[in-house]
Amino acid sequence: MALAPTVKVVLGSIAFAVFWVMAVFPAVPFLPIGRTAGTLLGAMLMVIFRVITPDQAYAAIDLPILGLLFGTMVVSVYLERADMFKYLGKLVEWKSRGPKDLIFRICLISALSSAFFTNDTACVVLTEFVLKIARQHNLPPHPFLLALASSANIGSSATPIGNPQNLVIAVLSKISFGTFLVGLLPAMLVGVLVNALIVLGMFWKLLSVHKDEEDAAPEVVNEGEYTSHRFSPATMSSHLSPSNSIVLDNHSSPSVRGHSDHADNLRNRLSSDTEFHSFESSRMSDASKDMVVDETIQAETPETVKGEFITQLKLFLSGKVVSEKWKHTIWKICVYLVTLGMLIALLCGLNMSWTAITAALALVVLDFKDARPSLEKVSYSLLIFFCGMFITVDGFNKTGIPGKVWDIMEPHSQVDRVGGIAVLALVILVLSNLVSNVPTGMTFYLFSYLF
Repeated sequence: MALAPTVKVVLGSIAFAVFWVMAVFPAVPFLPIGRTAGTLLGAMLMVIFRVITPDQAYAAIDLPILGLLFGTMVVSVYLERADMFKYLGKLVEWKSRGPKDLIFRICLISALSSAFFTNDTACVVLTEFVLKIARQHNLPPHPFLLALASSANIGSSATPIGNPQNLVIAVLSKISFGTFLVGLLPAMLVGVLVNALIVLGMFWKLLSVHKDEEDAAPEVVNEGEYTSHRFSPATMSSHLSPSNSIVLDNHSSPSVRGHSDHADNLRNRLSSDTEFHSFESSRMSDASKDMVVDETIQAETPETVKGEFITQLKLFLSGKVVSEKWKHTIWKICVYLVTLGMLIALLCGLNMSWTAITAALALVVLDFKDARPSLEKVSYSLLIFFCGMFITVDGFNKTGIPGKVWDIMEPHSQVDRVGGIAVLALVILVLSNLVSNVPTGMTFYLFSYLF
């Protein structure tokens, strides 16, 4: 490919340099506008410098990739609402045999969840469960967090929806979901196993130290608690109610008073006794409620739960009133079925973008309420980042620089040989860690036209 006119090459290189710097260093001191705005700035400069026309800029935006990314993010939001990651967290510690077993479980579960529901979602949600498990078993959290982070990135490489880079590769190269999965799943599983062994080797002595239960008993954490901020000033102050403070003040008063205030003493004692009895009666009432709840929970055997579920399902299908608890349960089952149908459709080779969007809209309809709170959790900044990146990369490709660089690299690349592949893999590995994986992926995407 021939080089464009000199002015176009220089201006296009400046615009691409702005995009590259802002994508790699989103908080540069001289222009701290962030990665997304920096990408849009690079795209705008491509148009202002007339490297590409406005129509070419709009045409450069790859809508199938944006649609697939949007659909998978919406599905992940509804899966999180349906407690799927909560169940995955429980699976991590189910019948665990110790810290080393937890490492293997975290590596495997984080890899599989990130492969089908993006690595960002897996890391953000499962981190809370890992921290909770570490507190409960009095274990250091950093080995498990490192296992989670590394395995999530390895696992996300197995599918096109595992991370944004895979989306670009799969959509632009026309690789089907099934072909992508079959080709990379064995390598992903081997990578997860090797990663688990490396983490165990690094922290073997630390994980082999058994904590004395008498010195530090495991902390009991509520099932619904997933954040590190356990108490707030408001909840701390609720333990000291006005009635309790009155009782304490009355009990701390002197027992012997003068004859002049003997009547006041009797009156205060009667008031104190009345408040004390009311306080005790409220405690007994709460205790009786707790006993009723405990008896109800104990009475819910698997057989009774199954029978109640069938009854509630029949009521739901017949249009009759169903309790809120079972409505939520049925809704969660529908979310899982829609997600499973989406994965099956992707494996069957259907259009990935429209399949993800269809699944997302099906979940919105099944929720049967205003979807704005769920849609607000979608990372629109990432979608805008990809728009600016597509425009900038297309403009830089029109300068002819990538073609000239490839003409120089081609005699030495030898990508059809083991040595050439090893060198290419090493270059990608180094660049991904030094300058981020998104710019690196898009740089090599430039050369995809030239193979």
